[in-house]
Amino acid sequence: MENTFDRRDFLKLAGLGGVVFVSGLAGCSDMPQRSAAGEFYFVQLSDSHWGFKGPKVNPDAEGTLKKAVAAVNSLAQQPDFIVFTGDLTHTTDDPSERRKRLAEFRDIVSALKVKNVHFMPGEHDASLDHGEAFQEFFGKTHYTFDHKGVHFIVLDNVSDPTASIGEAQLQWLAADLNGLSKDAKIVVFTHRPLFDLYPQWDWATRDGDKAIALLMPHPNVTVFYGHIHQENHHMTGHIAHHSAKSLIFPLPAPGSQPKRAPIPWDTAQPYKGLGYRDVEAEIERAEYRITELPVLKG
Repeated sequence: MENTFDRRDFLKLAGLGGVVFVSGLAGCSDMPQRSAAGEFYFVQLSDSHWGFKGPKVNPDAEGTLKKAVAAVNSLAQQPDFIVFTGDLTHTTDDPSERRKRLAEFRDIVSALKVKNVHFMPGEHDASLDHGEAFQEFFGKTHYTFDHKGVHFIVLDNVSDPTASIGEAQLQWLAADLNGLSKDAKIVVFTHRPLFDLYPQWDWATRDGDKAIALLMPHPNVTVFYGHIHQENHHMTGHIAHHSAKSLIFPLPAPGSQPKRAPIPWDTAQPYKGLGYRDVEAEIERAEYRITELPVLKG
């Protein structure tokens, strides 16, 4: 018999806790249990850093991504689509090695049962060559797509090494938003946070406030991002911003220690702090219910 888990029982079977949030017009609030009202759902994975080496940080660096792929494939109900929110690979100064890592990452995730997969770069993938290698393997670094009444916008705030979106892309965003109705349901995917979470650790986008200003006239906007290797939930006005855990190593809370350094591997609790999430969309109310799922020992 195929080894499958219903995603609603996944956390219970894993013996691990999860956090559930709803983002919508009323903001972000705890929910006691998950609802069956979602009209579709997708899976967000982030910061796999394929090519990273660091036994004290993750001795299973070459296996964690594959375990995450297997975990997603084992869900009894497969998601409508999957999105990787950047840092697919770990940075390297060698262009040929960069392409090798991107190719290896592509080959690993090709094993996903769901073939509707969206990719975006992180600074580790794109900042050293302005996204050139990334585009060779995965196409555009910023784009839009629509799914069941929701308009998805993928923003690139990493290909510019100054951590900016840039005027050209902001103009593109403005034109895209101008073509939407005022009450359009909008989800934005980005790698870095658009707001100033902790600029001292590069946890910000230099011109992110301009993107937020363009989004603000629309009442139904939610942002999902990666980069900080942990959960964080933040509001800018009525816009909820949700960061995702990493698939390679967790990072400390913003400003909680002098330097931004990976949290060491805990042999007593392997894969602690690593994971991915599924997001249920309730379209009519523009709400998104988030469930954090763990990476298991496999």
